Amino acid sequence: MKAPTPRWKRASWPLRAASFLLPIFLALPLLSLVLRLDPGLWLARAASPMALRALVLTLETTAVSTALCAALGLPLAWLLARHRFRGSDALDTLVDLPVTIPPVVVGVALLLAFGRQGLVGRGLDLFGVRIAFTSVAVVMAQTTIASPFFVRAARAGFEAVDPALEQAALTLGASPWRVFWTVSVQLARPALFAGLVLCWARALSEFGATMMFAGNFPGRTQTLSLAVMSAMESDLDTAVTVSSLSLLLGLGALLVARGVARRWWVSDG
Repeated sequence: MKAPTPRWKRASWPLRAASFLLPIFLALPLLSLVLRLDPGLWLARAASPMALRALVLTLETTAVSTALCAALGLPLAWLLARHRFRGSDALDTLVDLPVTIPPVVVGVALLLAFGRQGLVGRGLDLFGVRIAFTSVAVVMAQTTIASPFFVRAARAGFEAVDPALEQAALTLGASPWRVFWTVSVQLARPALFAGLVLCWARALSEFGATMMFAGNFPGRTQTLSLAVMSAMESDLDTAVTVSSLSLLLGLGALLVARGVARRWWVSDG
């Protein structure tokens, strides 16, 4: 005789059904984008000068901005994870601020700071250094917007490392610098890698701050996101093709991150 279904399973079916609502909502726009693609035109549009320039610029700037986020965010994440001090809450809030305010506002703030008449840009202009509306501005906008994603993930990774292991390495004669790289960073590497992927993906999708601070100049500041906006004004098929390039890059990054994380989990287990 077949065993009756447990009562809790029978009662939970509305919750289980509701759990699919958000995935369906997220999948429908992506499905619409994929169905709109014309395989015969996709390669031609993807190989167009505008798409290629935007793709190359996006890959270059996101690589630099992600490296900057890692270089500048790694010590900050360790500091926030290991030490409490006066002003640490304010510093923590400042790190998260780019996530909570509109990217357009971040772009305006960057322009007021580093534009030709900005707080810092005015002095740089005296030496002939101009940042706004250049590829450097693209990198700065991406770094500002994406850095919180790396810092959050890296901080969580460092907090998961047992401080006793770091203390043991110090008592064995290792320098604090060596302990940081050989113990803290090594044990936190899955979280650090996840943070790098999230950081790169956010830089890839950046639009508002880049538009305000760097502008939309083909071959100089026009990333994939900005190229989609330009293409929408004249050619929907090109806009869909460029959008699909961003989708493929983001999907590829997530798949690589999941694969590496799974490998680390298996090796550590």
